[in-house]
Amino acid sequence: MTTTLSDLDRPQPDEVDVKARPISRRSTGADAVFANSARVVGASVLVITGGVGLFLGYQAIPTFKRYGFGFFTEQQWSPDTDTIGIAAVLVGTFQVALVAMVIAFPLALATALYISEYAPVKLKATLVSMVDLMAAVPSIIYGLFVFLLIMPHAADLSIWFDRNLGWLPIFSVPGGEADSPLPALSQYGFSAFVAGIAVSMMVMPMACAVMRQVFSQTPPGEKEAALALGASTWGMVRTVVLPFGRGGIIGGTMLAMGRALGETIAVALILSPSFEIKASLTEKGGSTISSLIANRFGDATSTQLSALLAAGLVLFLITLGINTMAAIVVNRSRSGADTD
Repeated sequence: MTTTLSDLDRPQPDEVDVKARPISRRSTGADAVFANSARVVGASVLVITGGVGLFLGYQAIPTFKRYGFGFFTEQQWSPDTDTIGIAAVLVGTFQVALVAMVIAFPLALATALYISEYAPVKLKATLVSMVDLMAAVPSIIYGLFVFLLIMPHAADLSIWFDRNLGWLPIFSVPGGEADSPLPALSQYGFSAFVAGIAVSMMVMPMACAVMRQVFSQTPPGEKEAALALGASTWGMVRTVVLPFGRGGIIGGTMLAMGRALGETIAVALILSPSFEIKASLTEKGGSTISSLIANRFGDATSTQLSALLAAGLVLFLITLGINTMAAIVVNRSRSGADTD
């Protein structure tokens, strides 16, 4: 076989340049449809949230111009005398939310720990479904339940607080007659304490769901190592699960707090309207921003409507800030970045 000059000039197989095929990150087919749909949904949420904030801010401009900073320091809400402020309802909003979280936090934490670490495998799915169904119950149902069944017992508990812990301002009811043989229950009902009980039932499932989800992501190897070293179940929970889920506990509590600040119907049904700052949580009367808007929105004039929307803007910014911080904490806890 003869070799020609053209054969010598032709590149041999070992000398052929092999170029790597470029890898494209662009989605195609069903992946592209899903990715674009997710972008549209995410952008829509941001647009809607921003639109709500801009709308409330625009509608609140006349109120801020008319009342200035006094809108935040005035307690009374009396449109007839041109006296409008949210100091009392703002304090009442945090009082109801505080009572709700004091009750809901230990219940949510204990429930989440039991479901994730103690409940039998066959029972876990049922318990998860029951807790999730609690979040689907309308707030008016919780309000009626507390109003008709819980309030008399809560009033008796408030009387006990006044008698034994009345030296604390949060439990003292001026003129409550707690020492009389038959104290008036009406003076101890319809309070921030009773309203907080109703709100706690609504926010507990949310906090429990977040905590349970974070607890379930605890590395099983660390849990098994703790048990292998002789730790009891509670010892393993205390040294492994709780430190790992610390961010989830904080985030879930903050998310529930954000919802507690905005609960409306149950609070409006239970809390007797009163526009003054009260140190006592068990004293009759009070108001929150959401219940104020619900009670006054129907018959509000244009000026009053602007004031109500200004109050709504304040509540919107507070809940948005709390939920944003909670989301940041929860996202960090999922990777274990917030644990030792």
